[in-house]
Amino acid sequence: MAVYRVYVTTGPYLMAGTLDNISITLVGTCGESRKQLLDHMGRDFAPGTVQKYKVRCSEELGELLLLRLHKERYAFFPKDSWYCSRICVTAPDGTDSHFPCYQWIEGYCTTELRPGTAKTICQDTLPLLLDHRKCELQARQQCYRWKIYSPGFPRMVDVSSFEEMESDKKYALTRMTPCAEQGESSGNQYLPGFPMKVDIPSLLHMEPNIRYSATKTTSLLFNAIPASLGMKLRGLLDRKGSWKKLDDIRNIFWCHKTFTSEYVTEHWCEDQFFGYQYLNGVNPVMLHCLCSLPSKLPITSDMVAPLLGPDTCLQTELERGNIFLADYWILADAPVHCLNDRQQYVAAPLCLLWLNPQGALMPLAIQLSQTPGPESPIFLPTDCYWDWLLAKTWVRNAEFLVHENNTHFLCTHLLCEAFAMATLRQLPLCHPIYKLLLPHTRYTLQVNTIARATLLNPEGLVDKVTSIGREGLLYLMSTGLAHFTYTNFCLPDSLRARGVLAIPNYHYRDDGLKIWAAIQSFVLEIMGYYYPSDASVQQDSELQAWVGEIFAQAFLGRESSGFPSRLCTPGELVKFLTAIIFNCSAQHAAVNSGQHDFGAWMPNAPSSMRKPPPQTKGTTTLKSYLDTLPEVNVTCNNLLLFWLVSQEPKDQRPLGTYPDVHFTEEAPRQSIATFQSCLAQISKDIRERNKSLALPYAYLDPPLIENSVSI
Repeated sequence: MAVYRVYVTTGPYLMAGTLDNISITLVGTCGESRKQLLDHMGRDFAPGTVQKYKVRCSEELGELLLLRLHKERYAFFPKDSWYCSRICVTAPDGTDSHFPCYQWIEGYCTTELRPGTAKTICQDTLPLLLDHRKCELQARQQCYRWKIYSPGFPRMVDVSSFEEMESDKKYALTRMTPCAEQGESSGNQYLPGFPMKVDIPSLLHMEPNIRYSATKTTSLLFNAIPASLGMKLRGLLDRKGSWKKLDDIRNIFWCHKTFTSEYVTEHWCEDQFFGYQYLNGVNPVMLHCLCSLPSKLPITSDMVAPLLGPDTCLQTELERGNIFLADYWILADAPVHCLNDRQQYVAAPLCLLWLNPQGALMPLAIQLSQTPGPESPIFLPTDCYWDWLLAKTWVRNAEFLVHENNTHFLCTHLLCEAFAMATLRQLPLCHPIYKLLLPHTRYTLQVNTIARATLLNPEGLVDKVTSIGREGLLYLMSTGLAHFTYTNFCLPDSLRARGVLAIPNYHYRDDGLKIWAAIQSFVLEIMGYYYPSDASVQQDSELQAWVGEIFAQAFLGRESSGFPSRLCTPGELVKFLTAIIFNCSAQHAAVNSGQHDFGAWMPNAPSSMRKPPPQTKGTTTLKSYLDTLPEVNVTCNNLLLFWLVSQEPKDQRPLGTYPDVHFTEEAPRQSIATFQSCLAQISKDIRERNKSLALPYAYLDPPLIENSVSI
């Protein structure tokens, strides 16, 4: 008689326990055990508990290959969910086998788990295990289906596949039963107290292993309700018309001020702060160094001579690499929208900046269109105060549109959703890349579904607060994806291509490169353990299917993007994985976390403009400036969104935090510890530097970076 000791850990989450019967079957190289009920006196699987059981077999089973968990009805109790964290099995000879689970198991079903040792398909030779990989992926692909949201968009998850997800018929992560086909659902409608329509059906059904936890959901609601209710009670969400004076904007979020938001309020109109935001604001990716001026921006040396001073000239500064351009060409053909039944306007400005001898980035000139001419004057800091301030505000509006739609939502949210989908569909749980990437996909499908149901849907918040509306959003994102390249995606390559490696006080660049290097070293160590040669990469059919699906579904098979459709060397694999993890974590933090800080003072990030760009100088006044800015209700709806997305709800997991032990081997566990130590040192360095800064830059401080796109 052989006795196996089984230790079952239930997750510590709300309602993680189960009253259902749980049975187990052990499968080894020499046979399998009989199905045995795991049952003690009293409740067995309470949240946060570890239960010990014995499984008796007539003889030893050899090396354990699979563990089957059978979840079945207990008496008259209704079926419920169970969060199984992990199972450890101790063989008669004292050998431990760890079976990571870390998933919700719903209804009545059989779930198969493999030991925690990561293996590529090339390392599996037994037909049983090869068939297990195949069946797992087939079932997962039927559950997680791609859907086209709009032409030219990265593909997204089809939430209709979850709509009638009965647990004894559907597949979660390791269950071997495929899901049924579901039809489209509709129900875009207003809810009481909400200023926009909400696509309700898409929010009602979410596969349990990708939806928000109860803690995160509750935290999100507690962030949203008080702020929204406060504005509603003061009548701000319904008040149309212009702001009477600029100072009134200070009172929108009187109880939600931060050090940075107050700094922005005090310094927003200063040229030096205007330039600073290109380096360390929420969209620090726009600048390109110039060696010559583009023909569409006919600035002469005489125009800027008073700004440059007597010791230099425009041509000299171009040759020194001190002239930079922010070009908003993508807005030139963007459709416009109506807000409060009033036509809105969009500009496609060109903003020229100069790195002065003091190391400050200063605006030199602004042209508010892509076509020079008498009706498109070039605005200069030497113009009258209101003309120059209005020109800068038009640039800040363009910044808002490009940042929110492309830098933020397209390049982090939507692309990271595609990475998550491909990982779920093409890599089994035992694959080392699945284990590496899973923490960096946490909640991404859920938050994007929420965004599509409340922001991107017809008559959603985008239609209520932006000058381009939903139609313009679709245009910007499809155009942005068509021009997005692998160079843009990889931080070191992007910085080099834009010529911004030598700009001083570029904290986003400095902190980002440190985090990139830490991630790269971490990925290199782990992947080196599983992929020792070019052949090991080339022969991994699951890996190649994964990267091929990303190329096809995220980048629509566009060869000119430079994204790989196949990986041939460990070096190519390491770079691709480093870029994915960086963009799912650090890049999203850099472009998301400061939205309230830099946008709470609305003139610094207006979501719409109510008058057309000025075609002559000398016509702007305080009144015409206020009449150009968004109306009161539009401002407040937008600032409410800024507040919510800048407050990461509870149930956070900072970069490098991996409480779920998917890797059970010693080598990757040591690599994780080294990675965490490296991030801790980066955090220490950032906090030390910030002590000497007038405006600290903390968005890339590792403890403040979420592992994944989750808000």
